[in-house]
Amino acid sequence: MKRDLGTAAIGGGIGGLLDALYATLLWGVYFGMGPVKLWQGVAAGLLGGEAASAGGTGTALLGLALHFFIAFCMALAFVLAGKRLPGLIARPLLMGALYGVLLYVVMNFVVVPLSAIGWRGPPAPMSALRALIPHVIFVGPAIALAAARRARNAGMQAPAPS
Repeated sequence: MKRDLGTAAIGGGIGGLLDALYATLLWGVYFGMGPVKLWQGVAAGLLGGEAASAGGTGTALLGLALHFFIAFCMALAFVLAGKRLPGLIARPLLMGALYGVLLYVVMNFVVVPLSAIGWRGPPAPMSALRALIPHVIFVGPAIALAAARRARNAGMQAPAPS
């Protein structure tokens, strides 16, 4: 289990970092939201919007920590599933991209609606695409590649791609 946690920390850490950079640059800089407000928005899932906004930099840091915690949990789920379903690690880029789609759906249609933010309705198409892209390109593949590398290093036999 210790090795699983380490693999999840690496995959979730890399995927989470790339996603955080993407979000900070796109939403925080390009769209002018500002990084503090962006990460307070993540903390709002735990604290509610008013409390997150009132907390200043501290709640922004909490939001960033929550982001990495969620990425770690996503990675751990994939690592554990990959041990039982070795096909997940046979083609890490493809399976990672598909896992990225699943992560996007779970985050936006399960996690956020159950959080203090609540259901906000379906996202606008361009907004959804902007949020889906990093999950498919960065988060899912980083997690799957870390799991595949760990499996290779541990001598686990992944099925040959067909």
